[in-house]
Amino acid sequence: MAKSFAPRTSKKEIKKVDLSAKIGGKDIFKAADEKLLQGARLDDVELSKIVVRDQVRTKFNDDSIRELAANIKMNGLIQPLVIHREGNKFVLICGERRFRAMTSVQMEKCPCFILENKTPQELMAIQFSENSAREELHYIDKADGILNYHIATKASERKIVDALGISKSEVHRGLIIARLPDKVKEAAKNFDIEKYVLLELDALPKSPLKEKVIAKIVEGGISKRLHLKRFLSAGSAVMPKKRTGKSKTSTPKVSANALMKLLQSKSSDLDPKTQKALKTLMEEARDILA
Repeated sequence: MAKSFAPRTSKKEIKKVDLSAKIGGKDIFKAADEKLLQGARLDDVELSKIVVRDQVRTKFNDDSIRELAANIKMNGLIQPLVIHREGNKFVLICGERRFRAMTSVQMEKCPCFILENKTPQELMAIQFSENSAREELHYIDKADGILNYHIATKASERKIVDALGISKSEVHRGLIIARLPDKVKEAAKNFDIEKYVLLELDALPKSPLKEKVIAKIVEGGISKRLHLKRFLSAGSAVMPKKRTGKSKTSTPKVSANALMKLLQSKSSDLDPKTQKALKTLMEEARDILA
């Protein structure tokens, strides 16, 4: 017996499922979010039951959080938190800014995407992606997130690109920046130092000049590439140049008397005519040196 199939449906008649409409008409999902948050359920959770651990983002703008708190108080939370159930508690994965803002206005509950049975690597990828998509994540925090993921998963740069959804150059540069001294990275946050200053710092060969550059960065004296270029130009002008190759051997100084004795001792090897000429020359030389 032949199978029967449902009649074909034209593209115009196909109904699109609006995920945001299912959760109150809020524009919550992006394409990447749908993939990363697959399997999550939406529910209200008491803030007191949420545990906050180390997050990708470490730099927070207090004014921005106050503005966000006022907005949440007036309009409610537009973007739910992302949490992961671990036994009887919930661990915050994404949304520390929102969590801080709601805590500051004494909110008791908020909507959350609840994840379960996710591996640490999956949670790191979700956390990195979500934080990168929200308020501009500082490049230092982003770099540390890339390095942490690399350490935890032992993944190659190519696999990190696929897992975190960022470019290969961003992964490579992030790993370079994340391995710089902590004092340099902290200065980058405090003084808004350009990313490329740190990349060019890493490229400098180990030298006293490089140590001076690091000290200048840490105190906030170099924040832009132009500042670094000027500092390096001035520094290289006063730094002693390294000697290259073998140094020239200086000619030993010989006294006039020693030279005269040397010529006299060798004169016996010469023919009579040359001996006579040399004797005359030596007598004239003695007259000059006398």
